[in-house]
Amino acid sequence: MIAALALAVALGPPVFEVQDVDARVAIGYGVAVADVDGDGMDDLVLADKDVIAWYRNPGFEKHVIARKLTELDHVCVDARDVDGDGKAEIAAGAGWNPSDTTGSGAVRWLVAPADRAAAWEPVVLPHEPTVHRMRFVRDARGMALLVAPLHGRGNVDAAGAGVKLELYRKPADPRAPWAIETIDDSLHATHNVDPSNWDADPEDEILVASKEGLFLLDAGADGRFARRPLVTGGDFPGASEARAGKLPGGGRFVASVEPFHGNRLMVAVEDGAAWRRKLLDEDLKEGHALACGDLLGLGHDQLVAGWRQKNAAGNVGVRLYVPRDAKGETWDRFAIDEAPAGMACEDLKLADLDRDGRLDVIASGRATGNLRVYWNRTRRD
Repeated sequence: MIAALALAVALGPPVFEVQDVDARVAIGYGVAVADVDGDGMDDLVLADKDVIAWYRNPGFEKHVIARKLTELDHVCVDARDVDGDGKAEIAAGAGWNPSDTTGSGAVRWLVAPADRAAAWEPVVLPHEPTVHRMRFVRDARGMALLVAPLHGRGNVDAAGAGVKLELYRKPADPRAPWAIETIDDSLHATHNVDPSNWDADPEDEILVASKEGLFLLDAGADGRFARRPLVTGGDFPGASEARAGKLPGGGRFVASVEPFHGNRLMVAVEDGAAWRRKLLDEDLKEGHALACGDLLGLGHDQLVAGWRQKNAAGNVGVRLYVPRDAKGETWDRFAIDEAPAGMACEDLKLADLDRDGRLDVIASGRATGNLRVYWNRTRRD
């Protein structure tokens, strides 16, 4: 299936070719992209209901590397080359029960065997309840694993103790005790985090979507993270997703799904010390995935958003949003995948899987039970 979208730019219209990588996914909670086997090509990693699997690029042969890490569902995964050997390490979160804010959750480090298609050894690590998201982060001390619970310990209705955002630092032997540092514990219902580089230093900053607002965590020279508010207060209804991108001309924007699992896609544009907010779309239902990147080769970022419940038109799907001006006032919207049983999007990532210079879209579906690659066939000449 090929969807050709009429965008009048010199480089041609955006075109995406859909490939079903796996049509037998149970839930598809989270997807990551990294070179697992060290062949120079990015592979796909999936946290499904009760398996962790990776799919070897280019044929996407499926390798199940862990089964039922806990009795409750797996919920998140990330993959990155931590030790510099060209092959990705993988961590996973499980024990998913958001209503149990005292006893749920799990963090597992997966130790790769010589044959990376075989079962990996899970190492049990300490954790806070309601483990929900994890991302690898580079700070002044190297690579660390950021683990973000959904709720604070003992919370009821997202009220009570703050969520402990923790950095896990891998020892030489991952079976030995890990150093774990709480970098913030002031926010509630922190549904998602986005490590990215905001400034001139080489370290990542961390964008956090929470009940209270959108915040940036930035480490100072002493390595301690300070929390800076970006969008808070007023009529802010809380956000469950947030991603940062660059506009034409280099200005910054932050996209968010509001309210929690909401129908509105908002964009905040940096304007001096303030942020101007704009509604991009209110036709989502349970928006659950965002990504920013230059898919069309325009020299600035575009935004991809996915939702997982049928909207007013009866569709689930994935859309592309293209900013038209340096102030983020005008955006074009295009369907990448919209259908009643297309992609009930739970998570998505961007990566150049075929190394043709164009970012592709990788998405996992919940109600639709699928893992798809949307190959970017947009003209570049």
